[in-house]
Amino acid sequence: MKKTLLVLFLFCPSLAAFAQLPSIGIKGGANFATMSSSGTPANMVAGSDIYARSKALTSFNVGVFVDVKLGHFSLQPAVNFTGKGGKFDGPTGQLPNGSVSQVSTKYNLYYVQVPVNIVYHVPFVVGEFYIGAGPFVGMGVYGRKNLSADNNNNGVHTAISSSDKITFGDNGDIRSDEYGAGAIAGIKLKGGLLFNLNYDLGLSNVAPDQAGNKFKNHVFGASIGFVFL
Repeated sequence: MKKTLLVLFLFCPSLAAFAQLPSIGIKGGANFATMSSSGTPANMVAGSDIYARSKALTSFNVGVFVDVKLGHFSLQPAVNFTGKGGKFDGPTGQLPNGSVSQVSTKYNLYYVQVPVNIVYHVPFVVGEFYIGAGPFVGMGVYGRKNLSADNNNNGVHTAISSSDKITFGDNGDIRSDEYGAGAIAGIKLKGGLLFNLNYDLGLSNVAPDQAGNKFKNHVFGASIGFVFL
C-alpha cells in the first residue's frame, strides 16, 4: 500500500505534462467513525478470539486537494485533517460487593491523512458527477480516551469518569501510522461548489503489538467544498 502511494506521487509530475492545468479545492464536513476490534486480548486465553464493532462517533474533516484532469479521469491527491475513533460499551458485570457496573470507552483520534484517488468524471447539464478510489496513508497527531462507568449498588448509582490524552507510537496507546483504501463520490456544480461523500477503510492495525488484539478504523464522511477553477 505504501509503495503504491509512493509510485503515484512519483508519476504526478509526468502525468501533469499531458494533462490540463490542475484545479485546487477545499472541503470540510462531518465524519461518522467506527472502530473494529478483533483478536485475543492479553487477559484472555489464547485462541478465544473476539470481534467487536464500536458505536459511531461523530467528528469532522477538513482538507485541501489538487485535481489533475486526464480526459474524463483525474488524479486527485489531497491533505486532510480527519477525525476517527469509536465508542465501545463494555458488558455489565457484577462486582464482589453485589454492585453492577457498566463501562463505556470512547476513543477520539485525529489524523493528518494523505489520500491519492483516481477519479472518473461524468459531465451533465449543471456540472459533473464523479466517483473515485485510491490508497491513503495517515499519521496520528492527537487523541483522547474518555472512560465513563455507572456503578449500581442496590439502586444507588455512582458515576465514574476519566479523560486521558492518547499517546501515539509503537509503545503508546495507538500506533502513529495508518494506511488503507478510500472511495469518494459526489457532484461538482459549474460554479465550483461541490458535495462529497467518502468512505475510508483502515487496513492496518492501529493497536500496538503488546495489546494482544487488533483495532482498525472505518470512517464515513460527508462534506461541502469549493473548487477554484
